[in-house]
Amino acid sequence: MSKAARKPSVEYALAWLEKNGSKAGREGMARFNIPSDKAFGVPMGRVQALAKELGRSHELALALWETDRLEARMLCAYVDDPALVTAAQMDRWRRDFDNWAVVDTLCFALFDRTKDAWKMVDKWAKAKDEFGKRAAYALIWSLSVHDKAAGDAPFLKGLALIERGAADERHFVKKAVNMALRAVGKRNAALNKAAIAVARRLAQSTAAAPRWVGKDALRELASASVVRRLAAR
Repeated sequence: MSKAARKPSVEYALAWLEKNGSKAGREGMARFNIPSDKAFGVPMGRVQALAKELGRSHELALALWETDRLEARMLCAYVDDPALVTAAQMDRWRRDFDNWAVVDTLCFALFDRTKDAWKMVDKWAKAKDEFGKRAAYALIWSLSVHDKAAGDAPFLKGLALIERGAADERHFVKKAVNMALRAVGKRNAALNKAAIAVARRLAQSTAAAPRWVGKDALRELASASVVRRLAAR
């Protein structure tokens, strides 16, 4: 049946995911610290193929989220319409985050395209739960890559949030803070200079988490290849 003849439905999407999942896929997820108890075991490329078939539907995305199945929630990132996503919806979904894969997929393929993305960065940086807080830094990371129109000001503010967030020792927060710092520092020469200053301060910390974030980011941000690429722009 063609897409035109079939209204996209949760039932169809779940049946498709179940058909295209596998035990091997679920085991692979578990190896990457992605909980597989609610997963079908569908590769991301296949999830994206299903999203292309279904097309954009805000109503379908809201219903898919409520299924609490891993790939269905990832599918939301590609099916939902960023123009219709509200701050309240983003907050509601953030409270459900329970793994890094859903966090990063939503931030990189949906949330960073919404009008409230920067507002959520500020709010979620104060979150107490590990994956909710990761979302703030995943959004900075994603916006640094995808928000081509933004000036330096929001990213400089993001660097201040990164410097504070680097003290969080939880694995999934720490990794996102590190990636956000590196991404902002590769956006342009001015932000590279500012990010290097943050990384150097963090690298001198007596605490393990910020010291690791700073030293690891500094290796890339101060590398000859990054400096050359930014100078050539």
